[in-house]
Amino acid sequence: MVEFTRTILSNGLRVLVHEDRSTPLVAVNVSYFVGSRDENAEKTGFAHLFEHLMFAGSKNVPDFDEPLQHAGGENNAFTTNDYTTFYEILPAENVETAFWLESDRMLALNISKKSLDVQRKVVVEEFKETCLNEPYGDSWHHLSELMYHKHPYRWPVIGLVPEHVENASLEDVRSFYQSWYTPSNAVLSIAGNIDPDEAAALAEKWFGGIPAGVLPNRQLPVEPPQQGPAWREVIAKVPVPAIYLAFRTPARLDADFYAVDLLSDVLAQGHSSRLYRRLLKERQTFSQIDAYITANLDPGLFVIEGRPAAGVSVEEAIAAVWEELELLKKERIETRELEKIQHKFESTVVFSETSALNKAQNLAYYELLDRAELMNDEVDIYLQVTPEDLYRCANDLFRPDNSATLIYVPE
Repeated sequence: MVEFTRTILSNGLRVLVHEDRSTPLVAVNVSYFVGSRDENAEKTGFAHLFEHLMFAGSKNVPDFDEPLQHAGGENNAFTTNDYTTFYEILPAENVETAFWLESDRMLALNISKKSLDVQRKVVVEEFKETCLNEPYGDSWHHLSELMYHKHPYRWPVIGLVPEHVENASLEDVRSFYQSWYTPSNAVLSIAGNIDPDEAAALAEKWFGGIPAGVLPNRQLPVEPPQQGPAWREVIAKVPVPAIYLAFRTPARLDADFYAVDLLSDVLAQGHSSRLYRRLLKERQTFSQIDAYITANLDPGLFVIEGRPAAGVSVEEAIAAVWEELELLKKERIETRELEKIQHKFESTVVFSETSALNKAQNLAYYELLDRAELMNDEVDIYLQVTPEDLYRCANDLFRPDNSATLIYVPE
């Protein structure tokens, strides 16, 4: 149980504080409810661009990192399809430095031609390095395009093509900032060695005077049901063949999300999981295999990816995966196997809550998702999932007409 206080400033900024006197540190986290799904189809990659631009300096802070380092802190950021997060970890006695830095870039980020040119170059190089020049690096471009045709999940977080960021104008970038990086579209979460009243007072001092901004009115298109299996073969500079099987999953807050998440654990969490034990160790069909879900706010993806073992054809490897999926659809999982996975999940959650940063980030994530209280409820929800739930969801999920198959073949 993570106890916290919630304060909502007059400008709409939600401030969540968890006090933990067992650590000398404080984690300060600002999450903005904006991700790649909020971009224009002709101007993608902007949310990821801002992950970099937010460190380019602001009105009173020409260099974001320098004062934080002087305060003994560290920082980072990440972008998803649905939200963007920035955070600092620093000694409790210097926590006000983080409030100052975050508030200044929320109020008055320095978006100049020079800063845009510098960060644009960094982002475009990252695109080329991770997507174009790395084996299998463009897999998410292919999977997104195969599985989505209307919804903005049809492009990955880094963007559809590097030209969208290369051609971004100052006006485009400033408009994106003014629309999304506002107090009313953000959550400030603090966890660690700090009194909740002190944290709330600092939040009011540094963020209270920032104009609220206008809450964005999202009207995202709903992705229609898939009409049949999608298939793509990519001939590329890759060392060995690879396969990706993707299935459309329920949205993050859908009641069936929890069973689908546990299905990914049944298949691929740890050395006792079905895909690892049967297809990698026993049958040696694969040299590498994994399964995971994207857990998007809107309907996301369940992905199984693997590299067939030497001498095993792509067709044999795909057939072996489908055999395992069909087994989940025919036979209900034993209660003992499910309980083992549920308890492993529970221990993972408990262990993650020993970190002040994890608690700060989870508070913000759940507050954006729905309400932060859900963070304390979800373990019980997972523990209530039954073998019947997994059986029903497996039959609904693992259908050829709900799937896409991506194959990489070496040149």
